[in-house]
Amino acid sequence: MPTTETDSSTAAALQAFEQTTARWGRITMGAGLLFSTAAPLYLLMTQDLGITSGMVWVAFLSVASVFFVFWFVEPITYFPLLGAASMYQAFMIGNIANKLLPSALVAQATIGASPGTKRGEFSALMAICGAAMVHVLSMLVFVGLLGTWLVSVIPADIVDVARLYIFPSIIGGVLVQLIATMQQPRITIIAIVVSVLMLFVLIPLVPALAKLATGIVVLVTATLSWFLRARGSESDTTPTAIN
Repeated sequence: MPTTETDSSTAAALQAFEQTTARWGRITMGAGLLFSTAAPLYLLMTQDLGITSGMVWVAFLSVASVFFVFWFVEPITYFPLLGAASMYQAFMIGNIANKLLPSALVAQATIGASPGTKRGEFSALMAICGAAMVHVLSMLVFVGLLGTWLVSVIPADIVDVARLYIFPSIIGGVLVQLIATMQQPRITIIAIVVSVLMLFVLIPLVPALAKLATGIVVLVTATLSWFLRARGSESDTTPTAIN
């Protein structure tokens, strides 16, 4: 039947797309890692900089002790919203929370695509491509060509205010967009309660938890959301292959 043939060709195309993105995603991520570490390794091995291997490991462990939790939290958090192909793009480009994720959420909301579906994944993929292009062009114009002039004409007070409030305002917009897109009031309430308890109760009592606060909040929220979910809604909320 024509419908069956169409479904089969669509499934085959999606499988080929996933295999291609997985293969080239690993290659480009590996190449990015190689190029990003090539220059420091070259200087370390060829120049007499007085840097020992012990100093390198101490520096690595110092950074890892602060950021290691994000190595696990960020992929787990972003994958349901972006999908596999967009994840490769996002981690190669960077600025996920304040640029790429908002772009993906706006694109999904604009066309009515649900996160976790193929339609949502493709819309996030194209949104990230657009965001990266806009970012590169704006950097060329406003930083490469006009950067020095803009810094000289903008009052210092405005620069200080921008540095203080721009990032929280972006994250606040992302949060509102995410809540509106997901439409999961139960999970939203759980996340807000856990975050407030962590920020105003646990961290003042145990300051050492501050560095691990984000990871703990994500894990606790995910766990509570699973155990406190609406038991009769699993079949209704399961994403379809293409939406």
